[in-house]
Formats: sequence, C-alpha cells, structure tokens
Amino acid sequence: MLKTNEPGLGKVRDTLQYLSQASEARRLYEARQKYLHDEASMLESAKMAGVKKVAKNMLEMDLDITTIAKATGLTEQEIEKLEK
Repeated sequence: MLKTNEPGLGKVRDTLQYLSQASEARRLYEARQKYLHDEASMLESAKMAGVKKVAKNMLEMDLDITTIAKATGLTEQEIEKLEK
C-alpha cells in the first residue's frame, strides 16, 4: 500500500481506487445489460414458439391460412412453412 505522507502519492492512490471502482461498476452494469438482453431474447423466442404452436393447431383444425395469419400475426409464408 502507498504511504500517504509522500507528496502526491495519496492523490494517486485515491485516483487509482476511484478508477478501479468505476471499472467494477462498469463491469457490473455491462453484466446486467447482457442479462436483460439475454432474458428478452429468451422471452421473445418462447413467445414465437407459442404463436407457432397455436398456428399449427389452427392448421390441424383446417382453418384457412388468411384467418390464421390474422389471428397469430404470422405471415402467410410463415404459416405455409409450418404446414410442411
């Protein structure tokens, strides 16, 4: 540890300590942002899987593609892919 009785070293120590805390805070912020992004991606993926499942069920009920598209928000092309 630096001695604070040497001229200027106390300020250097304080500056280094501040910068290391700022670095840690930035790391924690970036980790939190990554977590939130990953969670949002996972939820969106699960939502899309659910919508596709509903569309498949509607196809099995012999509903027309236009009706399924209106009900699910999927495009007719996406629904046609599910038919295959």
